Amino acid sequence: MFARCSSSLARPSVQSTLVVAEHNNETLNPITANAVTAAKKLGGDVTVLVAGTKVGPVSEAAAKLDGVAKVLVAEGDAFKGQLAESLTPLVLATQNQFKFTHIVAGATAFGKAVLPRIAAKLDVSPISEIIGVQSADTFVRTIYAGNAIQTVKSKDPVKVITVRGTNFEATGAAGSAAAIEKAPEGDFSSKTTEFVSQELTKSDRPSLTAAKIIISGGRGMKSGDNFKMLYDLADKWGAAVGASRAAVDAGYVPNDLQIGQTGKIVAPELYVAVGISGAIQHLAGMKDSKTIVAINKDPEAPIFQVSDYGLVADLFKVIPEINEKC
Repeated sequence: MFARCSSSLARPSVQSTLVVAEHNNETLNPITANAVTAAKKLGGDVTVLVAGTKVGPVSEAAAKLDGVAKVLVAEGDAFKGQLAESLTPLVLATQNQFKFTHIVAGATAFGKAVLPRIAAKLDVSPISEIIGVQSADTFVRTIYAGNAIQTVKSKDPVKVITVRGTNFEATGAAGSAAAIEKAPEGDFSSKTTEFVSQELTKSDRPSLTAAKIIISGGRGMKSGDNFKMLYDLADKWGAAVGASRAAVDAGYVPNDLQIGQTGKIVAPELYVAVGISGAIQHLAGMKDSKTIVAINKDPEAPIFQVSDYGLVADLFKVIPEINEKC
């Protein structure tokens, strides 16, 4: 499938990319390194924008990423909580000064909140969740829950892109750090939105997007209490625990564990699907995993069509046995 996006605005002649960094004011989110890899494929210089409060360590980490030519830093209370309403005018001011041809961020909740706003303000069509870069103006993305591949050629002067991190290897460390400079200054405080507080789930297990092993449970787990079997196994394997949308909707686990088209997109070395039938929505979020193991008592479950190894069995017998032998 081939689609075109067009604009009547003049096209800048020199390629350059701005990557909007995602972080927690202490560490750089791994998705930023994936976004930088995609940015390098676009050609030209890569600049990373870091906005927040007391972001010195984050700025230094961004400057050490291979391929980054410059890091722009914006600090202040306006960026507390990294609200899209405050980041958007900052990015627009940065774009107005440096005239980037591409603006890139990871296809996370953060990127999906900020970049569409930027695209609207620039009057261009956003290009979401790309999985490949063919050239500076041609990109590959999935549609219909991953059942079709679309190639998009954009004629917009500024390409605003979110990147699916699982399809781009994280860039490594550079031999020398890039220059760190101040971003354009101004009053970027939102008049309509204020960051109050946030409650973060703390766990000793790796995050879903960074884990090499993920054990996911579905509706077949029957209750939230039964997820303890998966938590115990995950602790022994050093794995993360995920869930299907059906399990989240049933209230078994919180929605930050959801994997799928409307949840997190993952591609670990090993993905173990327990009691998951394999709805299209879920497959879209995990089918790029290196090795997929499915455990389900229904031999006709769609999950077996994408799994490398399948076990038709009662999970309430299999998982306790695995736990005992680990």
